[in-house]
Amino acid sequence: MTPSFPRFVAIDWSGARGKRYAGVAVAECGPGNEAPRIVPGPGGWWSRTAVHDWLLELLGRGPALVGIDCAFSLPFAVAARYFADPDAATAFDLWDRVEEVASVEPDFAGGAFAEHPDYGRDFWRAGLQPDWYRDPHRLTERVCRADGYGSPQSPYKLIGSKQVGKGALAGMRMLRALRAAAPDRVAVWPFEAPGADGALFLEIYPRLFLKRAGFGLRKIRSASDIDAALGFLGSRPAGLGASVSDHDADALVSAAGLRWLASRPEVWSPPAMDENARRREGWIFGVGDRD
Repeated sequence: MTPSFPRFVAIDWSGARGKRYAGVAVAECGPGNEAPRIVPGPGGWWSRTAVHDWLLELLGRGPALVGIDCAFSLPFAVAARYFADPDAATAFDLWDRVEEVASVEPDFAGGAFAEHPDYGRDFWRAGLQPDWYRDPHRLTERVCRADGYGSPQSPYKLIGSKQVGKGALAGMRMLRALRAAAPDRVAVWPFEAPGADGALFLEIYPRLFLKRAGFGLRKIRSASDIDAALGFLGSRPAGLGASVSDHDADALVSAAGLRWLASRPEVWSPPAMDENARRREGWIFGVGDRD
């Protein structure tokens, strides 16, 4: 059965340390072809705590599909060593481990996990690539590349402008807090099935929607490009009067892309997804949805 939702939310995310971030953007849209809109952060900027609080309030407004641009887990070819019984471990056990280490950091920052002596030796954190580093990827990241949707970085690579590891760790902490605060209204795909009245959270990769809309690898910031992408994704134009940041553009296109993909049964049970992904590593929504 294909789940249906009256609200679609996309969040462009950041793992940076600080109090508020230009790299965080939130967009939402309703069903049909309604144009997505940017949700402004408090005072014009979002912190991760502010996103958490806004999502907690959203949970009281009925079902929603929420996509966050961050990895929901780590490659278990490496992370399995963190557990005495790796076969029994799940992504939620990893979230607990991250929280144990990083709870001292404000605003859901997760960098302390990558700096901890028990775990930090798995992350490439500085300098040239170490001889021991093998750039481990989750299956979904490898399938995303094979599908031609882009090349997601390994969460263990904390080097360069495209690094995603700290954002992943911060996302795990925030999602864990949401599940603890409202366990009956939060489900996380593909680890859990959606509930009747709550929100379903899933991992997104904005480049996937842009690639499907014909924009290749280039960023889009102009109102006309955003409207062109939205049109491909079955949405009315946003009608923005000026250029926007690439973070806002990613959120707008991803909100419409979530709605566009969510009605397709194949995206909920992609043939490429294995049991390790369902329980431990997670999956990028829209990847591997065809034989």
